[in-house]
Amino acid sequence: MTSPPLTTAQTTARPLEGLRCDIAGPPGLTRVVTEHLRLLGAETHGTPEDRTPDASGAHVALAGAGFEPVTAEVLWAEPETGPEGGASRDAVATGAAEATPAVHDALAVHDALADHDEPTVRDEPTVQAATGIMAVHGRRDGAPRGLGADYAATAAGVLAVQGLLAQLLAQARGGEARAAGRVRTSAARAGLLAVSQYLAATGADEGEAAELAPGGPPFTSADGTLFELETLDPGAWAAFWRALDAPAEAIRGGWRPFQFRYATACAPFPDALHTTARGHRWTRIQEAAAASGAEVCALRTLAARAAEYDGAAPWSLARLSPAAPPGKRPGQLPTPELPLAGMTVLEAGRRIQAPLAAHLLRLLGADVVRVEPPGGDPLRGMPPACDGVSARWLALNRGKRAVEADIKAPSGRRRLRELVADADVFLHNWAPGKAAQLGLDAADLAAVNPGLVYAYTSGWADRLDDAPMGTDFMVQARTAVGEAVRPADEPPAPSLMTLLDVLGGLLGAEAVLAGLLLRERNGGLGVRADSSLLGAADTLLAPALRRAARAARGAEPRPPAGFRRPLRTADGWLAPTDACAAAAAAYDVSALPTPEALTLLRSHGLTATPVTTDLASLHTDPRFAATIGRDAHGAPTVPDPWTFT
Repeated sequence: MTSPPLTTAQTTARPLEGLRCDIAGPPGLTRVVTEHLRLLGAETHGTPEDRTPDASGAHVALAGAGFEPVTAEVLWAEPETGPEGGASRDAVATGAAEATPAVHDALAVHDALADHDEPTVRDEPTVQAATGIMAVHGRRDGAPRGLGADYAATAAGVLAVQGLLAQLLAQARGGEARAAGRVRTSAARAGLLAVSQYLAATGADEGEAAELAPGGPPFTSADGTLFELETLDPGAWAAFWRALDAPAEAIRGGWRPFQFRYATACAPFPDALHTTARGHRWTRIQEAAAASGAEVCALRTLAARAAEYDGAAPWSLARLSPAAPPGKRPGQLPTPELPLAGMTVLEAGRRIQAPLAAHLLRLLGADVVRVEPPGGDPLRGMPPACDGVSARWLALNRGKRAVEADIKAPSGRRRLRELVADADVFLHNWAPGKAAQLGLDAADLAAVNPGLVYAYTSGWADRLDDAPMGTDFMVQARTAVGEAVRPADEPPAPSLMTLLDVLGGLLGAEAVLAGLLLRERNGGLGVRADSSLLGAADTLLAPALRRAARAARGAEPRPPAGFRRPLRTADGWLAPTDACAAAAAAYDVSALPTPEALTLLRSHGLTATPVTTDLASLHTDPRFAATIGRDAHGAPTVPDPWTFT
């Protein structure tokens, strides 16, 4: 049974209006699902107090408004053993001929884990450890480190909402997908998706373009202000440091690691740059930035961010007012496995946020067409490469078609409008104001295609008056992510893992799916769907911001669930679960090999899992039911984040 469209008088900006949602499971996995489904219009049932803290997964059921029921299962990780379990020991051993450390480590881990039936990936810290998040986040410090925020669970919640929206959208469109459906996702798959660009580099034909070594921002001024620096222009970089009298050699040596920190998650530039920053007061540093064209941003505290937090949704949906009624869109109908089959997404995105959003829509079945400048996307050539193509670029853009158009020229803009006329979605992350300047804003393109979903993934969504450049690390600095992800006994520092670009891409795809469903329920009328890195930060930090607000009122803040410092073993690291962290820290395992340390902790009833330190070992990791593959270029690929049945 398909959902009838609403009449003109019933049009809504909430695509889940009229649906009831029942949610059960651990709060860590249900927080984002509950909040986002409520913001999208569903009537949610099941409070955090009703949920079991130690449950292995969450269950979400949506029904009503003329739809067949759809459900989502959100796990910490799929089973490690059984018919659908991870790689067998024989499968792992087939790679032993390569004699790589990753293979030998995988064999040892496999044997250690095989002695126990209880899953070892069962909460946020163990997911971070197993999927490589700890390894990537810890690069700037030279050792694996856990994120203090529940990053994998947050991403899994967004993926679950995506899966539910995709199922409802498929029902509304008809075809084989009209029946009730079920989707499964997990925090482990979300974690693998988050490290997919870093994993892709392990399959490259060449080494990294920049050194993987400890180091990076933030900088500290003479009067103690911690700050982040951003510029995409080497000239502005040099002018900023020259204004502060930095040594010329340090300026030259610092640009490359600074430029590539988005790709490598570390920035080992010369210590002389930190020394230079410490020699000037904050006002002087601000003057140097203003004169050079670089931007600086002082790191905010959680208390300051909580005081200004407006509670806005992480995206916004608005109906467009077309000049003509939308026409009927014939084409391929969806299937249960590909709910977006037959839909076309036109993407004009750069770097991570918009390309990742379009990548997820492609995995759901959409035909994604990338609009690239003449000569193609320059990031295709960003090292390291697999078969001549950037490994990181492939992680976000494989399987997309590409067309070239110079949107700065009238002919290029005409070409883009022609493409928009046949698209369901136009998605971009251009600089603020650029779309309007080019005559390619939502109102302009709605006149071309009245049924278009116009999606903009930005940095700030025009919500902050004093917003700096809207890049991942600047948004982290301005929103207090730097404080939330670090231990309380250390200075705050934004992660050099692209946390918000990835989560922002997830939210961008979620906003598009919500916009498409809203379009179906509003009789085909176009929708504008906006998302932002600021929305990603607020989604990630919601628990921390609530604690900070309570602290400001004099209430005792509940401390975050551990900062996930893994335990050092003789040959690696172990990450205990949050519930076992304090007890596990009492045991000295530093002299034991990782498998023996794991057995020791298990013998005392403590659950822990080995920390993945070499991302290449994920290919043979027995903890994941869905294995890592390779694409036609030889680049590693992570499993699709959902399974539909």
